Amino acid sequence: MKKLGLILVIVIAFAAVFIIFNKSYYPSLPIDGLSAKQVIQKLEESDNEVVEIAKDGDMTWYITRSGNEGILHADENIKQMIASNGWEFKEKDGSGLFFKKDEDRLIATTQMWTEKYVLVKVQSEL
Repeated sequence: MKKLGLILVIVIAFAAVFIIFNKSYYPSLPIDGLSAKQVIQKLEESDNEVVEIAKDGDMTWYITRSGNEGILHADENIKQMIASNGWEFKEKDGSGLFFKKDEDRLIATTQMWTEKYVLVKVQSEL
């Protein structure tokens, strides 16, 4: 009985290490082919506040930190990134941030992924 208990403890310990190491406790991503570990690692290794993580058809996915202000901090990061490409912020409606450049319109949508991270989907014409 003691051996069974010891084996059970070892199996649970290995499972816990695996889950923590691979960041399996994060929710799934809406992007195929990327793991939570890869996405967070891209952000951690970058000096930028907003980091591109994938292209999906005519959309580009980014990740940013939510900060202490939550989604407001992420919105400011996104506004700065898109404004640096010549777009002018017009308004926010729900999870959408609307930008204009000449006669073109660009929409960035945000999605709280975790308490610390926000995913952003932007039209690739940025």
